[in-house]
Amino acid sequence: MRVVTSTGLRPTRRWLGPVVADLVCVLALAIGGKNSHEAGESDWVVLVIVWPFALAAAAVHVWLVAQGRQTSRVWPEGVLVLAVTYVLGMVLRAISGRGMAPGFLVVAALFLTVTMLGWRVVALLITRRRART
Repeated sequence: MRVVTSTGLRPTRRWLGPVVADLVCVLALAIGGKNSHEAGESDWVVLVIVWPFALAAAAVHVWLVAQGRQTSRVWPEGVLVLAVTYVLGMVLRAISGRGMAPGFLVVAALFLTVTMLGWRVVALLITRRRART
């Protein structure tokens, strides 16, 4: 199947790295949450924790790629990916009956901000350094 964006550009493999990196950030949040609060539960609980945020992250990536935007940029795409992942992920989590403890809201926001924007900043710095040499 050939996908064409609204700008007429075909998405290439360059979108795969950013979506995988963001999904790894979301998975790390879920694993950390499971290990901290539900350590005695089955490892399957990670999927229960991760799916709302993974779905949200994937959805925003699909939308941005369809618009012909680079999801690896810190601003504005990275911030949009972070915001949609957090807000939509929390909405889906609440709808599914999972807890919305204030502590979780804060920890998830901080963790996702540091990791999802963090890898983008590191990638930007590496790219700039390579361009100088």
